[in-house]
Amino acid sequence: MSLLERLNNDMKQAMKNKEKDKLSVIRMIKASLQNESIKLGHEPSDEEELTVLSREMKQRKDSLHEFDKAGRSDLVEKLRTELAIVELYMPEQLSEEELSEIVKQSISETGAVSKADIGKVMAAIIPKTKGKADGSLVNKLVQQHLS
Repeated sequence: MSLLERLNNDMKQAMKNKEKDKLSVIRMIKASLQNESIKLGHEPSDEEELTVLSREMKQRKDSLHEFDKAGRSDLVEKLRTELAIVELYMPEQLSEEELSEIVKQSISETGAVSKADIGKVMAAIIPKTKGKADGSLVNKLVQQHLS
């Protein structure tokens, strides 16, 4: 089942169950996918859909951090709920151990030896972990392994 079909089915279910938060988030994801489709001029591929989902996650995480800093607990809870809903459509996340193995493998593939090579290593890792790991965690692990 494609992501769009899944979103449509879940949207119908959310309407039936009167789940306003879930319905709102699904509509936002669908709108983002449709905007991406218009921008690309064709239906998004699985990888492009993953990019849209990752962007939605990142936007909410950034907002969550800002609202938390500003002491807006009402908005923080709302965003946590939205994040949980978006995560339902993301692929299963890699564990830190799996991610660490990918980092070690990429470091040896690129021949990186110092922190100056972080960009090279990140360029090799990102395609392997796209949507399956948080970029800041990947960066932190690369820095740990290169120090």
